[in-house]
Amino acid sequence: MTQLVTGEAVVLQVRIARMPTRALACAIDFTLQVIALIILFLALFGFLLQEASDALAAAIVFVVLLLVLVGYRVVMETLTRGKTLGKMLLGLRVVRDDGSSIRFRHALVRSLLWIFVDFAPWFAASPGIVASLMNKQGKRIGDMVAGTVVIRERHQPMASPPLFVPAHLVQWAQSLELSRLSDDLANTSREYLARYKELEPAARVALGDALAFKVGGLTAPAPPVPISSPAFLSAVLAERRRRELERLGAHRAPTGPFTPPTPYGQQLSPYGGQPAFGGTGGVPPYGGRPGAAQPHGGAPHPPPPEPGGPPPPSPPGEQVNPEGWHAPGSGQSGQWF
Repeated sequence: MTQLVTGEAVVLQVRIARMPTRALACAIDFTLQVIALIILFLALFGFLLQEASDALAAAIVFVVLLLVLVGYRVVMETLTRGKTLGKMLLGLRVVRDDGSSIRFRHALVRSLLWIFVDFAPWFAASPGIVASLMNKQGKRIGDMVAGTVVIRERHQPMASPPLFVPAHLVQWAQSLELSRLSDDLANTSREYLARYKELEPAARVALGDALAFKVGGLTAPAPPVPISSPAFLSAVLAERRRRELERLGAHRAPTGPFTPPTPYGQQLSPYGGQPAFGGTGGVPPYGGRPGAAQPHGGAPHPPPPEPGGPPPPSPPGEQVNPEGWHAPGSGQSGQWF
């Protein structure tokens, strides 16, 4: 897995296509091109041999080779947004470095450098292979010049961690001003959510509150209801992702264990119809300085357990979902998310 950072600092996790897979797709395309050349030259054989002059025959041969070897790739990748027949069969696609679809100019640059540089016979077809082996994203020279990368589309896992906006906060999320939120802070928040279950309870609370305070200083307006720090960070990141996917027109059905009923990917608790993390039952609201009194009627975080000690016992009858988060209404603010 690797990450592509979009123009709005949204991190997209993708699987890069490596050289063996790309070579197989190239072999399929090249086989089709050879078949097309054979058919065309057989159709033109009589004219080239009997009626055309040497100069005209050479010009026709050059144009046919150019149209088949270069035009095929340009037309296919432009019309299909980054695919040829070989890439379709293997589930590959060419995208720009920011994850968006390529256009005609990208396809043209890639195709010209493919035939004249990367796999040119006068270079022993070696520059493209060497460049792909040395580049961490498997790029050949044409990809470097065009600013593109080849990714695998099939079996793309859902971005981790799962991000969503609770249903009662969707309107607030849509009104958020996110232009001041830096990519470094957004990525740090994402890493915190991804490693949430690996952190000690005290570190979860302290780091979550610190990140929520920083993010809150760069976003507006504040949440209208109490919401825990992890839930707030998840909502902000989910809204950023939604806006980016909407801009790219790349909405994709999720593949996680829950099916989101909203475009934000809201997860529902397996124990009821409430969001798996949200803002009721003593959950501290986002927005205050870590450790400060909480507005909107929320209660401050309870003191964390001693480092290395056993986790606090769950109240009788309390439900915990498969991800380790307390179910809605548990009232255990330190364990939310």
